[in-house]
Amino acid sequence: MSVHDWSIPGADNQPILGNTHIPTGAPRGVVIIVHGFKGYKDYGMIQRIAIRLTEAGMIAIRFNFSHSGMTNRIETFEKPELFEQDTWNKQVFDLRAVVMAACGKGPSAGGGVLPEPVASVPIFLFGHSRGGVTAMLTAGRHGDDPDFPKLAAVITAAAPDTCNSLSEEDSQRLLDEGFIDSPSSRTGQTLRVGSAFLRQQLDDPENHDVIAMAGRIRCPLLVIHGEDDATVSPSAAHRITEAAGDNAQLRLISDADHIFNTPNPLPNEQESSAQLGELLDAMLAFIQSVR
Repeated sequence: MSVHDWSIPGADNQPILGNTHIPTGAPRGVVIIVHGFKGYKDYGMIQRIAIRLTEAGMIAIRFNFSHSGMTNRIETFEKPELFEQDTWNKQVFDLRAVVMAACGKGPSAGGGVLPEPVASVPIFLFGHSRGGVTAMLTAGRHGDDPDFPKLAAVITAAAPDTCNSLSEEDSQRLLDEGFIDSPSSRTGQTLRVGSAFLRQQLDDPENHDVIAMAGRIRCPLLVIHGEDDATVSPSAAHRITEAAGDNAQLRLISDADHIFNTPNPLPNEQESSAQLGELLDAMLAFIQSVR
């Protein structure tokens, strides 16, 4: 296995920073891993998933959204001003750019995402938490786009069923004041969520309707959720699965919290939690079934 570093232009021409894990031998597919809110490509669970996928013969691509505020300095949000400007539309733009570059299409074709072209292989999206929402929005919005590659499947883990989980009071304050504070317990920084995040949803509710987008996904969908998730209720997984209909499978993992009982950072020598191991097993079995 080898790891390849890359950067391509994202929303507002800000860089998307990424790493591609390449297996030994011919790859069986490509999995693009999408981090969640205040997440990043080097998060403990994200790295462990990439490594496990690569050991199973998959190319694993992990990246920081252009407006995540994160760079390769994992100890801080080095660009909090970009975090404040982030929106779902920017994230969909970024994920589409990564998919297109990985497939050798679009203005950043190749773009260094893959160090060398590979023969046509299945493309999978995996998103954790709000990354799962971005994956569903991207697949739903671009399902009928002839220029967008046909996806083999989408996998979500601990994904919400809404683009806006703010209370009515916080939503109104965001619109009135232009931002709301969003502290990071990991870095100690007080980040801001800017009003564009909500205004775009109000201006275009259809394309920010997670349940509607789930119903528009044209490929198989695996919805994974922890039964003990206190951050996003497992009921969200049931609603997403129901909306996607016959395309979707639901996998609930007992005793699993929002991050599948995984510390961050996750030392290389530390074994995965039983819950993360079950998530990985479910992912790989699903990938094998739809390849």
